[in-house]
Amino acid sequence: MKAGVKIWRDKNGVPHIEAENKFDMFWGQGYVHAMDRGLQLLLMRILGKGRACELLDASDDTLLIDKFFRKMNWKGGTKEQLAKLDKDARNCLDAYCDGINAGFAKRVPWEFKLLGYSPEKWCGEDSMLISRMIGYLTLVQSQAEMERFFIEMVQAGVPDDKLHELFPGILGGLDIALLKKVKLEERIVPPEKLWNIAIPRMMASNNWVLAGKKTRSGKPVISNDPHLETNRLPNVWCELVLSSEGRYMMGGTMPGVPGILSGRTPDIAWAVTYSFIDAVDSWVEHCKDGKYFREEKDQWLAFTARKEIIKRKKKEPVEAIFYENEHGILDGDPAEESYLLASRWAAADSGGQTLSSFLKIWDTRTVEEGMKAFGEIETGWSFLFADQNGDIGFQMSGLVPKRREGSSGFVPLPGWKAENDWQGFYKVEEMPRSMNPENGFLVTANNNFNELSSARPINMPMGPYRFDRITALLESKTAATVEEMCAMHYDVFSLQAQYFMDILRPLLPDTAQGKILRDWDLKYELNSKGAFLFEEFYKALYREIFGERGFGTDIIDYLQDETGMFNDFYENFDRILLAERSVWFGDRSRDEIYTAVAEKALQTQPKTWGEVQEFTMLNMLFGGKLPKFLGFDRGPVAAIGNRATISQGQLYRSANRQTSFLPSLRIATDLASDEIHSNLAGGPSDRRFSKWYCSDLENWKNGKYKILSADSKQEKNPFK
Repeated sequence: MKAGVKIWRDKNGVPHIEAENKFDMFWGQGYVHAMDRGLQLLLMRILGKGRACELLDASDDTLLIDKFFRKMNWKGGTKEQLAKLDKDARNCLDAYCDGINAGFAKRVPWEFKLLGYSPEKWCGEDSMLISRMIGYLTLVQSQAEMERFFIEMVQAGVPDDKLHELFPGILGGLDIALLKKVKLEERIVPPEKLWNIAIPRMMASNNWVLAGKKTRSGKPVISNDPHLETNRLPNVWCELVLSSEGRYMMGGTMPGVPGILSGRTPDIAWAVTYSFIDAVDSWVEHCKDGKYFREEKDQWLAFTARKEIIKRKKKEPVEAIFYENEHGILDGDPAEESYLLASRWAAADSGGQTLSSFLKIWDTRTVEEGMKAFGEIETGWSFLFADQNGDIGFQMSGLVPKRREGSSGFVPLPGWKAENDWQGFYKVEEMPRSMNPENGFLVTANNNFNELSSARPINMPMGPYRFDRITALLESKTAATVEEMCAMHYDVFSLQAQYFMDILRPLLPDTAQGKILRDWDLKYELNSKGAFLFEEFYKALYREIFGERGFGTDIIDYLQDETGMFNDFYENFDRILLAERSVWFGDRSRDEIYTAVAEKALQTQPKTWGEVQEFTMLNMLFGGKLPKFLGFDRGPVAAIGNRATISQGQLYRSANRQTSFLPSLRIATDLASDEIHSNLAGGPSDRRFSKWYCSDLENWKNGKYKILSADSKQEKNPFK
């Protein structure tokens, strides 16, 4: 152990790091991440570098995963980004990496000994890689997939009027004839089997903050419950309490990156959700002979060809070539004359400023300072802040491109026209932000905040149901407590269901199922049969409107059963399903469609919501491969809630495996105290035979909260 650093566990197993200075404190964070989450750290790095075939498994599915990460090239340009760190941030990052390496020098996870892998030293470039992975995977990726699916809709012949009704206001520049020429190499249906091992899928979240005038203590209260893939072990989050020089910092960390992503210090608290900014665009490139056309100079220019050699265990290596230009990475081979997509993520070559911003929070004292620091993070997040002065604030981060007038970034435009190029990025001050609103609270739930900014960075948000429900509950609060915020985390009332049931209820058949649904209280509780029957109706309604009259029933069934497409972007589809009239309805009225769909869908035998919401938490490396009695996997666990409730409870299959979006971590804190209330779907350690492997799971399931505190007098357990 490094001199001047003390590490111990509290009664809940959460590691506490006490250090003489902040550099040693970050060393301690790295050491704990290596010891408690070494498997997670090393697997993420192996996958991010596209080395899974070399080190883990040489199957064809794993080769697809390696090709994906080699194509994204997040390991590229990291040295240049590290050079942008100021001296203080670089010293903190170096100390963090030294701590990881000290941990691995003491103990490398035994799983890697079985694989015959001795890890290389952890360095700053590795943390940069992890930062990029966290910012893109599933989050930005979901936006890119929806844009790709839009092209599939065009090529499937979905009429122009239906497209404009489904995607109102964001189809500027649409050239249907051009998009029909595009050759799509990677199609959404079916997808690559990217998520079969290790990588957590990330999506959604809630956070809210109340000013002191709305709380019992008179100080701000802040709450967060990030919705990530939860049917995996270990949990994505690693809770820590860091202390140095009379100060503390505690909350949820992400192994591989120094600092706290959601938590607090004595002076300030912060909470995070994904913002759904559109930071990824595609252009149509006219290609031939390895070149792409540019209209301005009537020239054909050569792509940059990047060659990657993917080593494979006991198999011949595979060569992959990726073609790039100023519009990003080409989807295909430009040798033959064709129209292909080139796609670029705004933050693909960034990372230095992101790490600097995360590290600044230790020295931040006020909401205003926090908004400035985190607003400069290059990936897209919505941060809420509260401080001891009583201020509360909201700041959206992320590099958002400035596009030509009339383009939202959703529709691919001709790459050969210079007018379609990005024209810089919006400044922090131009992004959605707010401070000390008159109503005394702020909420974000992946909803639309374009009205708070000239940048208008969002074109495909999630539906407003969770935001509206949280807002309605907070409006009624006059003396709110942390305990009330914790109870709100478990709220399963659905405004989405309410809007549909207001239409459906008088149309329901006079059957046993119809009566159950008619009397449903609109809550997605485990014993609810009404929730199950409503979902049967809702899925059948999708199939009727967008399957029979749109994309085809096979595609709709696949998207519903095997992807999260409709769970992520349901607002656009709900807008049509709830409309009185729509071109998607054809010559039938909404009531006629609802009546016919209900009569057919409600013939099913009712089940409880809990029966269809069961999942098993799978070990990130061995999930499902070892006998259950060994305890690497845990379950079954049943998830309350659904896509549109505060306690989000989405379960579906993806790439032939079950996945989930649930509140992976729940946090609430009152700045009148020095505590955090939290629970975690899992435990502190990724070591199966540690008592802390799943030590917090029962709390998470049953709505109980532990207390994180920097009080050094509390019960101490040895860290091992």
